[in-house]
Amino acid sequence: MTSRTCISERLRLPVISAIAGSAIVLSACSGGGNPQAGPTGTAAVSPAQSASGSASATPSATPTPKATPVYKPADAKGRAQNVPVPVKPALADKNTKEGLEAFTKYWYALLNYGFETGDSSSWQKLTSGSCEFCNILKKSLAVGYKEGRWQAGGRLSTPSVEPDFEAGAASQQVVVQVIQEATQYYKADKSVGRSPAPGSNTASVVVATYSGGRWAVSDLHPIR
Repeated sequence: MTSRTCISERLRLPVISAIAGSAIVLSACSGGGNPQAGPTGTAAVSPAQSASGSASATPSATPTPKATPVYKPADAKGRAQNVPVPVKPALADKNTKEGLEAFTKYWYALLNYGFETGDSSSWQKLTSGSCEFCNILKKSLAVGYKEGRWQAGGRLSTPSVEPDFEAGAASQQVVVQVIQEATQYYKADKSVGRSPAPGSNTASVVVATYSGGRWAVSDLHPIR
């Protein structure tokens, strides 16, 4: 088919058909080609196919769950790790017999946290500076963790807590059974420190006062 024949063939078509089909006729005259090809000869892609390709190319990421820190007690190799911080019960701020009992258990839990970590700051906030035996405990803790030292064992438990509550009294007394495990002491270089302390099972009288909407320990008397 010559160029002149192509032109004459196109002129016989209606005007509308000539306009719509001009691209096809001219392409046939120039040697043929794929009418669906784009400017670079690539086959045209439908919008639906494009969207599908994009979706498959970018899969949604699955969040990786965070690992829960695992509690590890102290041993000859190093300090305790991830020690749970005692949570104060709401009842511990009530000026009642039940509130005094809850507070006393919480107070000892904070002391135990101090023995395991060397951090007794929260315990000290609920302890009067005039409590002589409390000050002895405070100094013992400071020495046990001085200059990179640490201690293993020594955990406290209070299986029996019996408040002698008297409504309206200026101070209240609580009789507490205190069990403490044997304690080993270590230096910063992991060598053994002072002689280990044996375990104990004793009783103490806690004297507590209520002021400003909370309890605090004003004195502590071990029962010999």
